[in-house]
Amino acid sequence: MEQRLRHAPQPGPRADVAAQDVWVSQLATEGPMGRSVRDVARLLQTQAGWSPNTPLSIAGGADQTSAGGTFDLRSERIGWLGDLNGYLAMEPGILDACASGLQRLQALGCAVEPARLGTPPERVWDAWLVWRRVLVASRIAPFFLQPANRAQIKPEAQWEHAQAEGCSANQFLAASVARTSFYQQMLQLFEQHDFLALPTAQVWPFDAAQRRPKEIAGRAMDTYHRWMEVVIYATFAGLPCISVPVGFNDAGLPMGMQLIGKPQDDAGVLRLAQAYEQLIGDWLAVRPSSAT
Repeated sequence: MEQRLRHAPQPGPRADVAAQDVWVSQLATEGPMGRSVRDVARLLQTQAGWSPNTPLSIAGGADQTSAGGTFDLRSERIGWLGDLNGYLAMEPGILDACASGLQRLQALGCAVEPARLGTPPERVWDAWLVWRRVLVASRIAPFFLQPANRAQIKPEAQWEHAQAEGCSANQFLAASVARTSFYQQMLQLFEQHDFLALPTAQVWPFDAAQRRPKEIAGRAMDTYHRWMEVVIYATFAGLPCISVPVGFNDAGLPMGMQLIGKPQDDAGVLRLAQAYEQLIGDWLAVRPSSAT
């Protein structure tokens, strides 16, 4: 189980730097990982909360330990975004595995129905790229002051830095406007659905010696992170999201599914994941010797 959530960094030697950049550094989110939803909830309760060093952190909120107990899902509506109507390249079998997970949610009483993003995903990707370039470049820029450091910086980070050098303030503002529009569209989706669902990945796990997938299902990846595009939507909208297991392919490789909740409804996401976990038991936690 993995959850991504807005959090308050612990004050430390660089607290002054954190206090300066948190006003815009709200792209990547960090959250706990655990073997169970309860473990994730307990760790999240430790990580999350108000900090004076983080002006945009959230004061108060639901008790994350409420992930325990029972949760009546008969009135919950889940919107399945799938591959965004063919926009996202997916390796064979991933959508089928997620369909099995959705059937389990239906067995719990959830209403599952197809959903559409409602905004061009290309526009979301382009805006995310600008944010990514600017924020990554600003963090690694000090290391470029010493030419000898360049050899120690991975090519992907150097690419982000080079891309950001040509980015203007107007481009960043336009990307921020696009991000706000995307957030508003996600709010409209939550008028029809209580949760949204997406695959956790676009590819099955690959050899660690492979740096990154260059193509998916015959479709070339035009950047080093395009193969991970499916995970940007919850993060870019600042929404709580948890990944739950859905099964394995014929080679015994695992796949998961993202469950995305309304703004600040982290407790609701945890309760949904807890109910799902109670239904599947232990069988998805162990890699089968021969998957069926």
